[in-house]
Amino acid sequence: INSPELVDSPEPINSPELIDSHCHFDFQDFNADRSALWKQCQATGIRQLIIPGVSPKQWHNAAEICQRYSGLFHAAGLHPWWVGENELTEQQLCDAITEHNKQHRCIAVGECGLDATIAQHLEEQTPLLKAQICLATHLKKPLILHCVKAHNELIKILKDLKPSTGGVIHAYSGSYEQAMQYWQMGFHLGIGGTITYSRAIKTREAVKKMPLKALLLETDAPDMPINGGQGKRNDPSKLMDIAQVLAHLREQPLGVVATQTTVNARTLFQL
Repeated sequence: INSPELVDSPEPINSPELIDSHCHFDFQDFNADRSALWKQCQATGIRQLIIPGVSPKQWHNAAEICQRYSGLFHAAGLHPWWVGENELTEQQLCDAITEHNKQHRCIAVGECGLDATIAQHLEEQTPLLKAQICLATHLKKPLILHCVKAHNELIKILKDLKPSTGGVIHAYSGSYEQAMQYWQMGFHLGIGGTITYSRAIKTREAVKKMPLKALLLETDAPDMPINGGQGKRNDPSKLMDIAQVLAHLREQPLGVVATQTTVNARTLFQL
């Protein structure tokens, strides 16, 4: 079990303070109550939030929302689900991401990755993913990676390309062995609502055994609801519930888990 001495921070966080490292806060699901919800989050200790990029058409709106609220940051990337409607070549996509990354609050490349459950075959997704991985190294920005039923393929690509800036495997739901491979390559694991389900035995075991320094907290809101919230909109205020479950699984104080995961996110994304 990790101790508070693991924290690489000049000042410990006295009360639970959290960062949602992956939240689609720009989606229209939040249009009706975004301001009130963010005030609620800040009041309960959720200080910062990262909006991943999913498609060039979405980046501008995400950037505008981040300018409107303190504590919000965003990324630029092409999500596998949007590969089918992408009209840009690999070079054009990289040029667009490069231009968008000039914005002050754009702090990462992604969300990009591999998804074996969608219509586009992995062979179609791979060239655009590789281009974004290489670009992240060039820009010296961390990667936000999406991976569904393609961990072996993604691990091979990362071993081949060796991105120097690391990143996060968001919504991690793999095994401890795969988790350690990612961590050894410089990638954190995004831990979200999956661990609140008792049936997620493999993932719960992985997060219990991984170094706390390897973990980030996330909600993936409005998707990936926590246990008990099925069928309802997920939102970033649920991050504290995820932190509490993680602390329980690891048999560590909530303050230790909150402090270390917050430092992890701030260090990785240079917040």
